[in-house]
Amino acid sequence: MSKPLAVVSCPLDTYSGYGARARDFVKALIATDKYEVKTLSQRWGNTRFGYLDDHKEAQLMSTIIPQLSKQPDLWIQCTVPNEFQKAGKFNIGLTAGMETTLVHQSWIEGCNRMDLVLTSSNHSKRVFQETNFQVKDNRTNQVVQTIKLEKPVEVLREGADLTKYFANPTSAFNLSSIKESFCYLFVGHWMQGDLGHDRKNVGYTIKSFLETFKNKKNAPALILKTQQVGSSILDKDRILRRIDDIRKTVRGVLPNIYLVSGDLTDEQMNELYNNPKVKAMVSFTKGEGFGRPLLEFSLTGKPIIASGWSGQVDFLDNQRALLIGGSLEPVHKSAAVKDMILEQAQWFKPEDVQVAKAWTVMYKKYKDFQIPAKQLKNKNKKEFSFEKMVEEFIEYDKKYVPEFAVQLDLNIPKLDLPKLQKL
Repeated sequence: MSKPLAVVSCPLDTYSGYGARARDFVKALIATDKYEVKTLSQRWGNTRFGYLDDHKEAQLMSTIIPQLSKQPDLWIQCTVPNEFQKAGKFNIGLTAGMETTLVHQSWIEGCNRMDLVLTSSNHSKRVFQETNFQVKDNRTNQVVQTIKLEKPVEVLREGADLTKYFANPTSAFNLSSIKESFCYLFVGHWMQGDLGHDRKNVGYTIKSFLETFKNKKNAPALILKTQQVGSSILDKDRILRRIDDIRKTVRGVLPNIYLVSGDLTDEQMNELYNNPKVKAMVSFTKGEGFGRPLLEFSLTGKPIIASGWSGQVDFLDNQRALLIGGSLEPVHKSAAVKDMILEQAQWFKPEDVQVAKAWTVMYKKYKDFQIPAKQLKNKNKKEFSFEKMVEEFIEYDKKYVPEFAVQLDLNIPKLDLPKLQKL
């Protein structure tokens, strides 16, 4: 008897956070040995294709099919929830969730089209559960319907492949042009939003670093691994201009900032994380569905400074990382994204005094943070491994997914999926 058919629609071949999540999940699904696993590879915004070829992922490439030929027993979509569509006998929506305090109504409606929703963090789970919308009658202004999550939502932790990516690197990422021996590292896309309002808070990170270490002898450096919408020379030039514009707002002798742009392989990222000049990672993010680069960096055993709110607090704590306090503030209109990042939602604003203190104390008292950082590494290696992810999915599979009969239904569900194309 053949295994039940599981089809995963996801950005399998893209250099993106959702792509990484999708690849981990597909490997976990294969590891259960319960399903015949196939994938429909989709695009993800403007992110580049080619990950599978670059990393010689033959197993994942072998799962790709051009289209559905029969109705899957298990259908999984890895995307934002407003795109969730029902196509299988049992349907799972896999999403990173939300970085703010509120999701769009269409996300709740999308989740309710599925049988089970899996998200990456307890923060995202709470946002899905707590969001509701009241529909009023236009004539009477009376509430006639409350739209809220009606389907179960569970946290499926992300799991790093420790055997492949985060063992000792074979070589060091070339940072020979950097003269400083102490460098902070930031990793993340520079998204839309005015200074201090972009979600990853890149502009704020740059300015607070410059203000903290201006006119200081032997100041540390800041390495930015960032880009906007692509990996082109034009994108790099735009980033450099934005950095220069911020530098012009700070008076004095300024510390150095270095840009690493373009798409790096997992092996190259591992080398960057483990380079001896990189001493700590910083993230003053306004919100994360999970915060995968922070988890990855924690596995180096080096210290982390990060916002103490949203998805990353599932694997960061005050005992083993330097978490920044702050308050919630409304999303600025410059950072709002239609049907995703809503102006009426809130996200995190780090407290300026704490940020400045964190920059300084990490640099001056670095040794004090090394033992806790190694403790965090050991904790996260156990709790956020690929094996843990597999175990967790098996439990959810047992709890929610029914046993399937032999496949006889040849009806092909009609889907409105984006066509795969290189951008």
